[in-house]
Amino acid sequence: MRKRMITMLAILLSLALVLGACSTEEPEGTTVPEETTAPAETDAPDETDAPDETDETEAPAEKTKVSFAVQADSTPALDAIIAAFNEQSDMYEAEATIMSNDSGQMHDQLLNSLSAQSSEYDVISMDVVWAGEFAAAGFIEPLDDLLTEKGWTPADFNAGSMASGRYAGRNYVLPYFPDLGFIYYRSDIVSEEDATKLESGEYTWDELLAMGQSYQGEGGTDYAFAYQAMQYEGLTVNINEFSGNWTDISGGLETMKATIDNGLTPPDILNYTEGETANALLNGETVFARNWPYVNGMLQSDEEYEVTIDQVEYAPLPEGGSVGGWLLGVNANSANKEGAREFIAFVAGPEGQKINAVEGSYLPGFDALLEDEEVLASNALLSSTGFQNALANTISRPVVPNYSEVSDQIQIATHQYLSGNSTLEDAVAAIEAALPDE
Repeated sequence: MRKRMITMLAILLSLALVLGACSTEEPEGTTVPEETTAPAETDAPDETDAPDETDETEAPAEKTKVSFAVQADSTPALDAIIAAFNEQSDMYEAEATIMSNDSGQMHDQLLNSLSAQSSEYDVISMDVVWAGEFAAAGFIEPLDDLLTEKGWTPADFNAGSMASGRYAGRNYVLPYFPDLGFIYYRSDIVSEEDATKLESGEYTWDELLAMGQSYQGEGGTDYAFAYQAMQYEGLTVNINEFSGNWTDISGGLETMKATIDNGLTPPDILNYTEGETANALLNGETVFARNWPYVNGMLQSDEEYEVTIDQVEYAPLPEGGSVGGWLLGVNANSANKEGAREFIAFVAGPEGQKINAVEGSYLPGFDALLEDEEVLASNALLSSTGFQNALANTISRPVVPNYSEVSDQIQIATHQYLSGNSTLEDAVAAIEAALPDE
């Protein structure tokens, strides 16, 4: 019995071994790789031959666009500034969105966009009189931290431009290009003694009227003075200057009226804008003309006029010249505020302002450039003692949210008085009522 059990166990053990061996066989047609065979080197990519993902398989990241809302520029300056910025910036690419050259229309275009909280413009250029309105409405960003970041202070820039964009104790703008009113005078007519006084700015409106009366008619002139007296923004600017930035409204109105009543101005002076004033000077009709720097560009051009640039010099206005020009601001709803800030810093800083001055003959808004030899050589106006003194004595128009309404009331009151349709007292009262409380 025991032998039979041993025999049975042996048979079962043999059967188990046979079945175990059969279970390790592969199905027919299957190839089993040898465990000790390493994959061929060509089966795996060589790191040294792998394509460079950054240089070859991935296109370089595109620069972020910075949209600049700006009027068309008849000089090469705008294109040159944008090209220079784009070349030096690794992250941003600025492009100009050209707006209407009619300032009123551009104001309305911007207002429609900004009030809708649109991000279509990252940077906006604006007339100096819009800055208060846009800042009060929350349309533009304060730039005090940008000034700090760049190590600048407001004193590094044109004073009038910065004053025009300061609202509620904060700085909302940097200069694109400043502008200011001053006097062009016939240096071939005015005596050397009077010329020295004029260029110093140390004289009064009464003294200027006396000079006008003494020189009128000399050198083929017909009139002593030409300025802007039509009922439009230019009249607000002029009464601001005649009144010493609203410190003597009555005296300013009387002085303007005296030039008209005494025949010192053209008979149609109440229809004069900058264009008519420029023509009166260039055509040799007047001894003194109040205007902006662009007229000097006309004198330096290849155009032929009755008066040439060597017959003209420049002087500050007795109580300071009104600031004009254009400013730069960041749209508060921009989706690219960092790019907008970088672009503004470039344009308003020394590099951008030098391009603007040399390529466009614009006044630099970065004050240190007023001593730059290349900038001075590009525009004879900048090396003039009289003009330098004018730059040092600028005044701004009211910085208020409702500037258009304020200006309209000032224009109407001033024009009615100058045309003899209201009294001095009524005109003064209307202007004082229009001006903001200090």
